[in-house]
Amino acid sequence: MLETSNITYLKYIKSIGVSSFLQNKPNNFFQNIEKKKLNSNFKNINEVTELKDLEILIKEFVAKKFQNKSKKIVIGSGNTESKIMLIGDPLNEEEEKMQRPFVNKNGELLDKMLQAINLTRKNIYLSNIIHWNDKNNEYLSNEEIIECLPFIQRQIEIINPTIIVLLGLNAAKSILNSNSDISKMREKWYDYQSINLKKPIKCIVTYHPSYLIQHPNNKKFSWEDLKKIKKKINDKNF
Repeated sequence: MLETSNITYLKYIKSIGVSSFLQNKPNNFFQNIEKKKLNSNFKNINEVTELKDLEILIKEFVAKKFQNKSKKIVIGSGNTESKIMLIGDPLNEEEEKMQRPFVNKNGELLDKMLQAINLTRKNIYLSNIIHWNDKNNEYLSNEEIIECLPFIQRQIEIINPTIIVLLGLNAAKSILNSNSDISKMREKWYDYQSINLKKPIKCIVTYHPSYLIQHPNNKKFSWEDLKKIKKKINDKNF
């Protein structure tokens, strides 16, 4: 289903040290992943302009990929008009069951993190790097990244935020195309660019709530990241 050239290309751009993902080619990956005629009226993902239609495409893809297996998708939640978008790890079983990103203890900690910089779920938009629960791998493979990229890319383009907060290694390495540890990726602002966006979107990386629950000593570093986000939000040009 996946072409070797795509994997080779992904490895190549990683090896040359690209810090942000160039998306003029990946925006066409959906056509390579699934060449069969879609049940919807869209021939390719770039024709999608609304989240409800993107959800249809994802459901069709998941239904074909996981034949004979029940897989629910969660496309996201929150304020679709927000200038702030948070992207977390692949959908887990709890999120699949409750049909929303960041639930239970992870959600409680995220709410506290948001509250610390005067935000709530009502004024941000939340999503997962993969919208369905698959293997629950700790690290995404190159194949999984290629599968999820067209969907999350288009979702970003539809929401068109000013800031993207990448929570966790999977989200960071997929969007920014990096194999670095989060400890080396955080504290910096990155430019996320797509051929379908008029201007780059500022991205920042921080720890996922699930990681902070397991490693509470790193909450102090997460707080430093949150302060950078708050400062960016308070910028007069935001």
